[in-house]
Amino acid sequence: MSVMLLLMQAAMAQTFPGYNNSNYAGIYGVFSNPASAAGYRYKWDVNIIGADVNAGNTYVSVPKSVLFNIPDSLRLNRDYFVDQGANRKQNGWEMAEIVLPSVLYAIDEKQSVSFVWRMRSSSNGGNVTTPIANFFGINFPNTDYLGTNLSIPQVGVSSHIWHELGFSYARVIKETYSGRLKGGITLKLLSGVAAGYAAAKDVNFRLNSNRDAAITSGTLYYGYSKELDDWQSPAQKNLKLFNNNSIGADIGVIYEYRPDNGGFGAYEGSDADEYKFRIGASVTDIGRIKYTKGANNADLSLVKDHVVPKDVEYRKKESLQQYARRLNNYFTPMASDSTFNMTLPTALNLMGDYNIDGRFFVSANAVIALTAGQRDISKTHALTQFNITPRYETYLFGAYLPMTINRNGQADVGAGIRIGPLLIGSSTIFNNLFQRRIDHAEAFVALRLNSSMFERGDGNGGGIFRMRKRQLGCPVNY
Repeated sequence: MSVMLLLMQAAMAQTFPGYNNSNYAGIYGVFSNPASAAGYRYKWDVNIIGADVNAGNTYVSVPKSVLFNIPDSLRLNRDYFVDQGANRKQNGWEMAEIVLPSVLYAIDEKQSVSFVWRMRSSSNGGNVTTPIANFFGINFPNTDYLGTNLSIPQVGVSSHIWHELGFSYARVIKETYSGRLKGGITLKLLSGVAAGYAAAKDVNFRLNSNRDAAITSGTLYYGYSKELDDWQSPAQKNLKLFNNNSIGADIGVIYEYRPDNGGFGAYEGSDADEYKFRIGASVTDIGRIKYTKGANNADLSLVKDHVVPKDVEYRKKESLQQYARRLNNYFTPMASDSTFNMTLPTALNLMGDYNIDGRFFVSANAVIALTAGQRDISKTHALTQFNITPRYETYLFGAYLPMTINRNGQADVGAGIRIGPLLIGSSTIFNNLFQRRIDHAEAFVALRLNSSMFERGDGNGGGIFRMRKRQLGCPVNY
């Protein structure tokens, strides 16, 4: 349990929030809804490099000064603070990705194809009641709980690192006098790097003294991939493609309401942003990756008298294999499978976007985790959250003001800016700047190119599908 809590606390807390619903998102729009690539405004869009990190927890906060000058040892109520009086359950998370060279290519005004290469990580820990968090997180074992019967119905932690090579196809499915329906799918070749999970269930215990505890019931289920037994330094050596291969998918649809067609039919080459509003839905990260467990992995019966709490702590510089072997000797091993499936953080994404005047827009986006339940212990899950983003956009410049609230009740205001090929932002920047202590943060950056940057336009951004205002715009029959 101490290791679970450590992981939950150490977790640095949707990707590219605010920007992913932009008309200029290109390849970055494909991540949350592959249908967004249909009818894209430019001939091609190429990502050079991009990164997004979103991490945090509800239990531990740190002064900002500590982040820039980390002491050799951390002291409670000086270098970090805990929310020891909360009534809620405590949770932690981490989601990060590096977007490697990727490309979107528009075949014509109706269809496009994309190739995406992403390296991703996802971690979750929690469902921990505050008294249990205090017992393990404040001077473990916390003697304030001497003689108290404590219980853990179920807590867990999991972490996953993987590559995905995605191949997307998107097209306009139907176009009418006043609307456009688009659909898209991404099929992914998944390549697992490493994964691990641990879950404690139905645990009841009592602390008799700081050197003696009795566990009367409970089971620890854990497993980690064999790659972690041979983990190399530096970490980059372990990030290999085409290991632990599997298949995944994203699928989505978008409807655009386009009243400016005026009842005369759809215009050939109509603008990518000539809609009044659009709504979309997608399911992302469908799939799982199978791993072989490390040699010493075993589920454990935790029932034992006279447990010395410090004996079950993870020790500094101890390998996972050494720690697993020590736990197996301390408790009673149980039979378990030699493999496990790590389920991806499957999510339902709902989107709405309102066009105010062709430059100012307001979008709303909900990410709903579909794998956050307790039945499957070998999985990570998305962070359920709701986001509203006012934005201003032209072909060379964009400004974004994402406002987000997540399932833990944490509300944030951020900012993003796009200048030519460069995108940079953070959905938590204003909170992080003005709060004394922080418990979560998010930031993103990207460098990308599109065909308009190499064409001579008319001041409106050019683009192969952009209809010049001086054109007549003859209707096309479908």
